Amino acid sequence: MKKLTIGIVLSLVLVLAVVTAVSAITNGEPDDGRHPYVGLLVFDVDVDGENVPAWRCSGALIAPNVVLTAGHCTDGAAAARIWFYEDMTYDTVPFPLYPYGGPGSDAIEGTPYTNPKYRSDENPYGGGNGLPAFSYRDVGIVVLDEPVLDVGFAELPYAGLVDDLKNKADVDLVGYGVQYQEQIPGNELPQPPPYYRWTGPRVRLYAPSQKVSGNFVFSPEYIRLSMNPGGGTGGTCFGDSGGPDLMGGTDTVLSVNSFVTNINCSGVGYSSRVDIPEVLEWIYTFMP
Repeated sequence: MKKLTIGIVLSLVLVLAVVTAVSAITNGEPDDGRHPYVGLLVFDVDVDGENVPAWRCSGALIAPNVVLTAGHCTDGAAAARIWFYEDMTYDTVPFPLYPYGGPGSDAIEGTPYTNPKYRSDENPYGGGNGLPAFSYRDVGIVVLDEPVLDVGFAELPYAGLVDDLKNKADVDLVGYGVQYQEQIPGNELPQPPPYYRWTGPRVRLYAPSQKVSGNFVFSPEYIRLSMNPGGGTGGTCFGDSGGPDLMGGTDTVLSVNSFVTNINCSGVGYSSRVDIPEVLEWIYTFMP
């Protein structure tokens, strides 16, 4: 039973944190060193006392030993690790042990923490699994076992910054993961569809986006971002949530990627704001 359980978990390695989780960059381009503080996270779950890799996300280093990511990435995880290489495909040296830690992996280990109000019944959207209650306060932190001093840092926003941004303000998306869908016949598609159609190398990508009409029912908690390749903007998709949404041309994090509303990863996406005073206060408790 233990081997079977581990096999099931491993079959889900680096796929999804939750079924509508996001943060791979679509219609993007190689980051090319622009955001070296954005890394690829792998989270473990406990299976009969053994830590087993279970999913991947993106995250931004905001202090030498503090990584900001999504709450649905840290939720339920027993441990975490991060790499800051731009190219994290499986066959790329020097990390043959990816997604595992340990000697030779070049991973930096850490401990995950989830915002205490993540998915709580205190949220204004009624609790439960409905949209967007399932991702309320979708913010997480990973505290690293050792400091990282050679990649720089993302910056936290001042409280209320998102509200001060005009409609169509530039937002930069950065993350790792899937970029396109393979054309697989329906009768050959692994279950559950359609998520296994999504694929692509684990490479840090960048894409421009824009804030979309900040005045909507969820705007106190989320920022809505354009995902319209035809309109020249990139987007986020399935694979590795928690990547930072940066104020255009800066290193200031406005939000972390949270969810999309359709399986084609188009239209608009929603990200959990980190400029909320209560969220910032929680994040600062981890800062040195």
